[in-house]
Amino acid sequence: MTITRLKKASKTPESETDTARKVVTDMLSAIESGGEQAVKDHALKLDKWSGPIVMDKAMIAERIWDVPQSVKDDIVLAAGQVRRFAEAQKASCTDFSIELSPGLHLGQKLVPVNTAGCYVPTGRYAHIASAYMSVATAKAAGVKTVVACSAPFKGTGIHPHVLYAMTVAGADIIMCLGGVQAIAAMTFGLFTGKPADIIVGPGNKFVAEAKRMLFGKVGIDVFAGPSEVAVIADETADPLIVATDLVGQAEHGHESPAWLITNSRRMADEVSALMPKLIEALPPTARDAAGAAWRDYGEVVLCDTREEMARVSDEYACEHLEVHCADLDWWHANLTNYGSLFLGEETNVAFGDKVSGPNHILPTKFAARYSAGLSVHKFLKPLTWQKMNQDACKALAPVSARISRLEGMEAHARTSDVRMAKYAPGSNIDLGQSVVT
Repeated sequence: MTITRLKKASKTPESETDTARKVVTDMLSAIESGGEQAVKDHALKLDKWSGPIVMDKAMIAERIWDVPQSVKDDIVLAAGQVRRFAEAQKASCTDFSIELSPGLHLGQKLVPVNTAGCYVPTGRYAHIASAYMSVATAKAAGVKTVVACSAPFKGTGIHPHVLYAMTVAGADIIMCLGGVQAIAAMTFGLFTGKPADIIVGPGNKFVAEAKRMLFGKVGIDVFAGPSEVAVIADETADPLIVATDLVGQAEHGHESPAWLITNSRRMADEVSALMPKLIEALPPTARDAAGAAWRDYGEVVLCDTREEMARVSDEYACEHLEVHCADLDWWHANLTNYGSLFLGEETNVAFGDKVSGPNHILPTKFAARYSAGLSVHKFLKPLTWQKMNQDACKALAPVSARISRLEGMEAHARTSDVRMAKYAPGSNIDLGQSVVT
């Protein structure tokens, strides 16, 4: 049993982290001290935008008035798919209460955050789908105020299609703002007076680093990195479809890994031969990104067995994982680490990215080992509550007192003592040995 890396990446996403960290540190420091004016300064310098930050209804209507009806129809359909899936997720989480012992009532209440910030990138591409992926999911969770941000597209304001997607998804406040300055503005509540409780959405390495550095002051969805794709393919797979799907995600950016895991040398060789041809046939922007991504981050791993393939896949913990193999039920049952799973050649990542329903904002950089992607759960707090009568209190107080004193926490223990003195005066119940030092 052997695992052979026929092509190994020469770089990792961490290779580019240090530069981003220095830039983001300086920008966040300037914005935290300079407030809204510092944000405007960065918007002008980086995006050549000096227009209004917060868009009112009239501005939105003017910007989207000539969006073709066919485009609107597609966005409405896709946003509806995402919303319905998110609503089904919410329905799977419920409030509950249980009487764990006589008089002791415990429960869970699901409470949405009050304000969510949704970042929608508009750099190399206009990420229409990211608008409804984040905003519609937040609204399905019941978030009261959703603030959506996207950078001005080529200096002319938010891309009309992205803006329309934001409105269809239900954004309450829309800001024409991108990059680190957008993340900072949402975190501190600049221009809106509503600091975000959580910020979600994909972005470049500077956006990802800003979210990481601000985590704690604000919640975030995942520690995100460049988009990733892996395809597990056995001898039954179609090499052209496999290669096309790898290229389809590599176009995200220069640092986007694309990995092939296979037990077929023929598959490995044919896909490897197809990759440069498919990349060369792309338009310039996508060709540049996918070419660099495959050259620097692409990998081909050859295994002997499907068990080895599954183990390698779980080690990679890829953001998007496609399985082009026989016996899909086996793979579904045995794979454990991935952001989202796509079973069978009919089910590709692009469908999930754009329209099928599950969210495309997913964990990267091995985070799928411990974290899932964006869902209604990210916007909901499963808050616990407790209520007990005097009989339940008398039953639990001595145990609490004894454990507290075993831990050396006398003040904790005395919160039980005082209740026993009130509810069971004169009782001779062991409350533990008092702490004297």
